[in-house]
Amino acid sequence: MTDDTILYLALLAAALAATFLVLWLRRPKGERSQVGPEAWVLIDGSNVMHWRENAPDLGVVQEVVRAVAGQGFVPGVVFDANAGWKLFGRYLHDGEFARLLDLEERQVLVVPKGTQADPFLLQTAREFEARIVTNDRFRDWAEAHPEVREPGFLIRGGVREGKVWLQGLAGVGAL
Repeated sequence: MTDDTILYLALLAAALAATFLVLWLRRPKGERSQVGPEAWVLIDGSNVMHWRENAPDLGVVQEVVRAVAGQGFVPGVVFDANAGWKLFGRYLHDGEFARLLDLEERQVLVVPKGTQADPFLLQTAREFEARIVTNDRFRDWAEAHPEVREPGFLIRGGVREGKVWLQGLAGVGAL
């Protein structure tokens, strides 16, 4: 490995650790002392929002959030920095998306401008032992995150006849 690669990986690890800390600190105080982990399912918001006719649609993300929560999981949504621009013609931060999705702010992350969401999403999934709702196969990240090749780690989905479907959220089968 070159020195530049090592520096990049060190900076990436530091950024991911900071993200994990921010997410943990956003938890309501009563939940910080809770025994046992929450069962999280992360949603690749920038991927999912394009499931209906390949056009940005927050309604699809809202439906997936409800489906994930309906199965007893804690949904977490990660967006690219440009998601607000694609949806509403302006930047939206974590709190604004949280309100629109009826989630706590701790459950939404808009990655910083100029940063890819994929490494944040994959590292957070690793830290939270969570699965990811997406149609992305993360081929560029498979070496660093071999879990993307494990059956069930990535939950596929889409919109069929106007309704969201998810393959493998609660095991085998569609939601």
